[in-house]
Amino acid sequence: MQSTSASARAGNTTARNVVVVGTQWGDEGKGKVVDWLTDHAAAVVRFQGGHNAGHTLVINGKKTALQLIPSGIMRDGVACYIGNGVVVDPTHLLSEIKRLEDAGLDVRSRLYISESCPLILPFHVEVDKAREALRETSGSGKIGTTGKGIGPAYEDKVARRALRVQDLKHPDRFAKKLRELLDLHNFALEGYLKAEKLEFQPIFDQAMAAAKEILPMLADVGVRIHAHNVDGGSVLFEGAQGTLLDIDHGTYPYVTSSNCVAGNAAAGSGVGPDKLHYILGITKAYTTRVGSGPFPTELDWDTPGTVGHHLSTVGQERGTVTGRARRCGWLDAAALKRSVLINGISGICLTKLDVLDGLSEIKVCTGYMLRGERIDILPLDADDIVACEPIYESFPGWEGSTFGITEWDKLPANARAYLERVEGFIGAPIDMVSTGPDRDHTILLRHPYKG
Repeated sequence: MQSTSASARAGNTTARNVVVVGTQWGDEGKGKVVDWLTDHAAAVVRFQGGHNAGHTLVINGKKTALQLIPSGIMRDGVACYIGNGVVVDPTHLLSEIKRLEDAGLDVRSRLYISESCPLILPFHVEVDKAREALRETSGSGKIGTTGKGIGPAYEDKVARRALRVQDLKHPDRFAKKLRELLDLHNFALEGYLKAEKLEFQPIFDQAMAAAKEILPMLADVGVRIHAHNVDGGSVLFEGAQGTLLDIDHGTYPYVTSSNCVAGNAAAGSGVGPDKLHYILGITKAYTTRVGSGPFPTELDWDTPGTVGHHLSTVGQERGTVTGRARRCGWLDAAALKRSVLINGISGICLTKLDVLDGLSEIKVCTGYMLRGERIDILPLDADDIVACEPIYESFPGWEGSTFGITEWDKLPANARAYLERVEGFIGAPIDMVSTGPDRDHTILLRHPYKG
């Protein structure tokens, strides 16, 4: 007689789970890749961050921007999960759902939210904004947050005082915890940040109104993911931001407030690390960064006629969430080595190759000079990164357009040589190449779901 666990193992043989993470400072094009891979997934899971993330998808020429809801929502029949590692602003979540429903998408029957998600509430937003204002006026330097309350919400989580989605089920309990938490944040707002305090009743009323719509979508996300796998369904874990913004492994303190690395796909969704079968690192063909922080390969991207300006304008480099211009520079392979190491990358998807079209010379940073010593991997200390002088290897550019190409052999010879050399630098295979924003503008060399 076969045991239950043996049965589960047998039922799981056809399932293959893929984790998609950014390998740079975010904005690498993860949304498009997740959408493309969702054809092979029964479910898509967000496992960290909040609505500070921004994924822009282009399908049949039409743009859709997502911030909190998994990109799989654009595919009929795919279940979408917001895992416990995500911080949720109830008001924003409902507005995003409405926007998608107004566009004709079925959302509520396919979206499931972990009841363990911490809530972002209005005082988190006010604290976030007031802190950035204080940093600016004091001269200590802005971190460059989106001002959406993400960091303060994570602080409450690790301090074990957060209000979570599950608290919405119990109005009396919610009210008690809200009063205590609001008192704490009002003390900081008035006493230290010199900002106005917030009132209890509007926050409570807004939360209870949101609860009526959110509670029907609650789920035990880890159990549901396991059930998909047992039934032979593959799952896609969708990361937000990028590895170099990770709270532990990024350019601290110029980072986000969550773990963006692949390992957090397990902790942030409620499954074991043995369920993470393939790690796909999304990498832009050059490098961008939004907000403050060190950036060794940054170019002059604001002056017309420069290479940096070419990358900025041709690449349409503006943040999905904030609209801020992204800083632009050459591809940093030494930083990518750090990302490959941290994430255990199985393969790379290199995006926006077409943005390099028309450049006579293309450079890749292969290491740095740091206070007279050559190093070949991004340092851990942000002050050391600031002191790094990039060492470049140059490549000839290519004539003609790579836009929309879907076959490797049809790429210009110089483009293929560039990609092969980058592969050698970073120590991970390039399994996919994106040559445009649409889901069909993709060259597939090895399929993450088929090995």
